[in-house]
Amino acid sequence: MLVAPSLLAADFLNLSKDVRMLNEGADWIHLDVMDGTFVPNISFGFSVLEALAPVAARPMDVHLMVVHPERWFKRLSELGASYVSFHLEAAGRRTAANIREIQELGMKAGVVINPDVPVQRLYPYIGKADFFLIMSVFAGFGGQKFIYESLDRVARLRAEVTRRGCQAMIEVDGGVSASNAGPLREAGADVVVAGSSVFKSQDPLGAMRALREA
Repeated sequence: MLVAPSLLAADFLNLSKDVRMLNEGADWIHLDVMDGTFVPNISFGFSVLEALAPVAARPMDVHLMVVHPERWFKRLSELGASYVSFHLEAAGRRTAANIREIQELGMKAGVVINPDVPVQRLYPYIGKADFFLIMSVFAGFGGQKFIYESLDRVARLRAEVTRRGCQAMIEVDGGVSASNAGPLREAGADVVVAGSSVFKSQDPLGAMRALREA
Protein backbone atom coordinates (compact mmCIF):
# COMPACT_ATOMS: atom_id res chain seq x y z
CA MET A 1 0.00 0.00 0.00
CA LEU A 2 1.26 3.49 -0.85
CA VAL A 3 1.58 6.19 1.79
CA ALA A 4 0.87 9.85 0.98
CA PRO A 5 1.48 12.00 4.08
CA SER A 6 -0.50 15.23 4.12
CA LEU A 7 1.48 18.44 4.50
CA LEU A 8 -1.55 19.95 6.22
CA ALA A 9 -0.20 18.35 9.41
CA ALA A 10 3.42 19.43 8.85
CA ASP A 11 5.34 22.18 10.64
CA PHE A 12 4.55 25.23 8.52
CA LEU A 13 7.63 27.02 9.87
CA ASN A 14 9.83 24.19 8.62
CA LEU A 15 8.10 22.91 5.51
CA SER A 16 11.33 22.41 3.56
CA LYS A 17 12.69 20.17 6.32
CA ASP A 18 9.47 18.16 6.47
CA VAL A 19 9.33 17.74 2.68
CA ARG A 20 12.90 16.44 2.68
CA MET A 21 11.91 13.95 5.38
CA LEU A 22 9.00 12.82 3.21
CA ASN A 23 11.38 12.41 0.29
CA GLU A 24 13.05 9.68 2.34
CA GLY A 25 9.98 7.70 3.37
CA ALA A 26 6.78 8.68 1.53
CA ASP A 27 5.44 7.36 -1.76
CA TRP A 28 3.50 10.51 -2.61
CA ILE A 29 3.31 13.95 -0.99
CA HIS A 30 -0.32 14.93 -0.40
CA LEU A 31 -1.21 18.62 -0.67
CA ASP A 32 -4.62 19.86 0.47
CA VAL A 33 -5.65 23.08 -1.26
CA MET A 34 -8.63 24.78 0.42
CA ASP A 35 -10.32 27.97 -0.71
CA GLY A 36 -12.45 28.93 2.30
CA THR A 37 -15.60 28.55 0.18
CA PHE A 38 -16.02 24.88 -0.71
CA VAL A 39 -14.68 24.15 2.78
CA PRO A 40 -14.63 26.67 5.64
CA ASN A 41 -10.86 26.69 6.07
CA ILE A 42 -7.99 28.02 3.95
CA SER A 43 -4.76 26.02 3.73
CA PHE A 44 -2.03 27.22 1.39
CA GLY A 45 -1.94 28.60 -2.10
CA PHE A 46 0.24 28.46 -5.17
CA SER A 47 3.07 30.54 -3.72
CA VAL A 48 3.68 27.74 -1.20
CA LEU A 49 3.31 25.04 -3.86
CA GLU A 50 5.80 26.85 -6.10
CA ALA A 51 8.32 26.94 -3.26
CA LEU A 52 7.81 23.26 -2.41
CA ALA A 53 7.83 21.85 -5.94
CA PRO A 54 11.63 22.07 -6.47
CA VAL A 55 12.23 20.37 -3.09
CA ALA A 56 9.71 17.55 -3.49
CA ALA A 57 11.33 14.40 -4.89
CA ARG A 58 8.18 12.32 -4.52
CA PRO A 59 5.10 12.71 -6.75
CA MET A 60 2.87 15.58 -5.67
CA ASP A 61 -0.72 14.51 -5.00
CA VAL A 62 -2.92 17.61 -4.99
CA HIS A 63 -6.41 17.43 -3.45
CA LEU A 64 -8.46 20.45 -4.53
CA MET A 65 -11.12 21.38 -1.98
CA VAL A 66 -12.24 24.35 -4.04
CA VAL A 67 -15.10 25.62 -6.14
CA HIS A 68 -14.31 25.69 -9.88
CA PRO A 69 -11.33 23.32 -9.60
CA GLU A 70 -10.86 23.48 -13.37
CA ARG A 71 -9.34 26.94 -12.99
CA TRP A 72 -6.19 25.45 -11.47
CA PHE A 73 -5.39 22.37 -13.56
CA LYS A 74 -3.00 24.07 -15.99
CA ARG A 75 -1.06 25.76 -13.23
CA LEU A 76 -0.73 22.50 -11.30
CA SER A 77 0.61 20.86 -14.43
CA GLU A 78 3.19 23.61 -14.79
CA LEU A 79 4.24 23.03 -11.17
CA GLY A 80 4.83 19.35 -11.89
CA ALA A 81 1.93 17.81 -9.99
CA SER A 82 1.48 14.11 -10.78
CA TYR A 83 -1.97 13.45 -9.27
CA VAL A 84 -4.84 15.94 -9.08
CA SER A 85 -8.18 15.19 -7.47
CA PHE A 86 -11.30 17.34 -7.20
CA HIS A 87 -14.64 16.93 -5.46
CA LEU A 88 -17.62 15.52 -7.29
CA GLU A 89 -19.72 17.87 -5.17
CA ALA A 90 -17.87 20.88 -6.61
CA ALA A 91 -17.66 19.72 -10.22
CA GLY A 92 -21.15 18.32 -10.76
CA ARG A 93 -21.83 17.95 -14.48
CA ARG A 94 -18.27 19.04 -15.30
CA THR A 95 -16.80 15.93 -13.67
CA ALA A 96 -16.10 13.99 -16.87
CA ALA A 97 -14.73 17.11 -18.58
CA ASN A 98 -12.46 17.80 -15.61
CA ILE A 99 -11.09 14.26 -15.75
CA ARG A 100 -10.25 14.69 -19.44
CA GLU A 101 -8.63 18.09 -18.91
CA ILE A 102 -6.36 16.79 -16.14
CA GLN A 103 -5.33 13.80 -18.23
CA GLU A 104 -4.69 15.92 -21.32
CA LEU A 105 -2.28 17.98 -19.21
CA GLY A 106 -0.31 14.81 -18.45
CA MET A 107 -1.51 14.24 -14.88
CA LYS A 108 -3.54 11.46 -13.25
CA ALA A 109 -7.13 12.48 -12.50
CA GLY A 110 -8.99 11.64 -9.31
CA VAL A 111 -12.56 12.19 -8.14
CA VAL A 112 -13.25 12.78 -4.44
CA ILE A 113 -16.38 12.37 -2.33
CA ASN A 114 -17.17 13.28 1.27
CA PRO A 115 -18.62 10.70 3.69
CA ASP A 116 -22.20 11.85 3.11
CA VAL A 117 -22.09 11.29 -0.67
CA PRO A 118 -23.24 7.81 -1.78
CA VAL A 119 -20.29 5.89 -3.18
CA GLN A 120 -22.45 4.80 -6.12
CA ARG A 121 -22.19 8.34 -7.47
CA LEU A 122 -18.61 7.52 -8.46
CA TYR A 123 -19.62 4.56 -10.60
CA PRO A 124 -20.23 6.58 -13.81
CA TYR A 125 -16.56 7.61 -13.74
CA ILE A 126 -15.09 4.12 -13.43
CA GLY A 127 -13.08 3.64 -16.59
CA LYS A 128 -12.56 7.40 -16.89
CA ALA A 129 -10.83 8.52 -13.67
CA ASP A 130 -7.36 7.21 -12.83
CA PHE A 131 -8.15 7.07 -9.13
CA PHE A 132 -10.85 7.77 -6.59
CA LEU A 133 -10.39 9.46 -3.22
CA ILE A 134 -12.75 8.37 -0.46
CA MET A 135 -12.82 10.84 2.40
CA SER A 136 -12.99 9.00 5.72
CA VAL A 137 -13.60 12.33 7.49
CA PHE A 138 -15.26 15.48 6.20
CA ALA A 139 -12.99 17.56 4.00
CA GLY A 140 -11.60 20.80 5.33
CA PHE A 141 -10.27 19.99 8.80
CA GLY A 142 -7.26 18.02 10.00
CA GLY A 143 -7.18 15.77 13.05
CA GLN A 144 -10.70 14.29 12.73
CA LYS A 145 -11.52 10.74 13.81
CA PHE A 146 -11.72 8.04 11.19
CA ILE A 147 -15.30 7.13 10.15
CA TYR A 148 -15.37 3.33 10.17
CA GLU A 149 -18.24 3.11 7.69
CA SER A 150 -15.60 4.20 5.16
CA LEU A 151 -14.32 0.61 5.09
CA ASP A 152 -17.58 -0.57 3.57
CA ARG A 153 -17.54 2.29 1.07
CA VAL A 154 -14.04 1.37 -0.05
CA ALA A 155 -14.99 -2.31 -0.35
CA ARG A 156 -18.06 -1.52 -2.45
CA LEU A 157 -16.10 0.75 -4.78
CA ARG A 158 -13.29 -1.79 -5.10
CA ALA A 159 -15.78 -4.53 -5.98
CA GLU A 160 -17.34 -2.39 -8.70
CA VAL A 161 -13.96 -1.32 -10.14
CA THR A 162 -12.88 -4.97 -10.23
CA ARG A 163 -16.18 -6.11 -11.73
CA ARG A 164 -15.69 -3.70 -14.60
CA GLY A 165 -12.09 -4.84 -15.16
CA CYS A 166 -10.62 -1.39 -14.49
CA GLN A 167 -7.30 -0.48 -12.91
CA ALA A 168 -8.34 2.66 -11.01
CA MET A 169 -6.64 3.15 -7.67
CA ILE A 170 -8.52 3.93 -4.46
CA GLU A 171 -7.08 6.48 -2.06
CA VAL A 172 -8.41 7.12 1.45
CA ASP A 173 -7.94 10.35 3.39
CA GLY A 174 -8.84 11.20 6.97
CA GLY A 175 -7.97 9.82 10.39
CA VAL A 176 -5.75 7.11 8.93
CA SER A 177 -3.40 5.42 11.38
CA ALA A 178 -1.61 2.10 11.88
CA SER A 179 -4.77 0.78 13.60
CA ASN A 180 -7.00 1.13 10.54
CA ALA A 181 -4.49 0.93 7.67
CA GLY A 182 -4.66 -2.88 7.62
CA PRO A 183 -8.46 -2.98 7.38
CA LEU A 184 -8.31 -0.32 4.66
CA ARG A 185 -5.88 -2.42 2.63
CA GLU A 186 -8.10 -5.47 3.07
CA ALA A 187 -11.12 -3.43 1.92
CA GLY A 188 -9.28 -2.52 -1.27
CA ALA A 189 -7.42 0.75 -0.66
CA ASP A 190 -4.24 1.30 -2.65
CA VAL A 191 -3.12 4.61 -1.13
CA VAL A 192 -3.61 6.08 2.34
CA VAL A 193 -3.25 9.74 3.26
CA ALA A 194 -1.94 10.28 6.77
CA GLY A 195 -1.37 13.55 8.58
CA SER A 196 -1.17 13.51 12.35
CA SER A 197 -0.18 9.84 12.54
CA VAL A 198 3.01 10.66 10.62
CA PHE A 199 3.93 14.21 11.59
CA LYS A 200 3.03 13.90 15.28
CA SER A 201 4.91 10.62 15.60
CA GLN A 202 8.25 10.46 17.43
CA ASP A 203 9.46 8.44 14.44
CA PRO A 204 7.78 9.70 11.24
CA LEU A 205 9.79 7.40 8.97
CA GLY A 206 8.82 4.43 11.14
CA ALA A 207 5.19 5.55 11.09
CA MET A 208 5.23 5.58 7.30
CA ARG A 209 6.75 2.10 7.19
CA ALA A 210 4.08 0.81 9.58
CA LEU A 211 1.30 2.20 7.38
CA ARG A 212 2.83 0.74 4.24
CA GLU A 213 3.26 -2.70 5.77
CA ALA A 214 -0.10 -2.82 7.59
